[in-house]
Amino acid sequence: MTVKSLLPLIAATFICGGSILVEARQPKPPAVVVKPTVSKIVQPQWKVYTAPDGRFTILMPGRPNRNTELQKTYMGEISLEIFVAQPPKQQVAYVVAYNDFPYSYGKITDPQAVLNNARDMALKTTKSNLISQRSIRSSNNHPGKEIEYINSGGKITKSRMYVAEGRLYQVMAITTKKQQKTLAKTITGYLNSFHIVLKK
Repeated sequence: MTVKSLLPLIAATFICGGSILVEARQPKPPAVVVKPTVSKIVQPQWKVYTAPDGRFTILMPGRPNRNTELQKTYMGEISLEIFVAQPPKQQVAYVVAYNDFPYSYGKITDPQAVLNNARDMALKTTKSNLISQRSIRSSNNHPGKEIEYINSGGKITKSRMYVAEGRLYQVMAITTKKQQKTLAKTITGYLNSFHIVLKK
């Protein structure tokens, strides 16, 4: 129910991205390097992305990469769908992950218990400290939780989780402290753009 196996990949990309920026800064004045990373390059790429099964939409900076992983849990094996988009020259990853619960579990479980468990698992698997949390609702009134946490490497994750129609959605922006300050409005806009599409 977490993106445990995805996080090392994202962290490695941040490290690689950081070294490229450092190398670029040495021969050129900082203003030349910073200028291309301004919204002129990234912002026009933001488009509405619709999940392959049509059950959610969200604004993404380009087409996300999709991965499917099988996770062993106390409920049995669960398929985790992960969508990741990373704008060029920014140390940030925009992630949507979801998993469907076995039918019987989804019917008997309290949504708040699922959300609390997801929060606890996210903190445990990433070895992070909770910064803040609050209860929220989706645009069509499904229960949710917003959490923000920081890991030992200084990566900050802002995540919104929702339980809807037997599925747990996790919508995240993972970034550095420095990028978080400059991307705060973009991250909020990204999280606000997530919309659950109800089954017909």
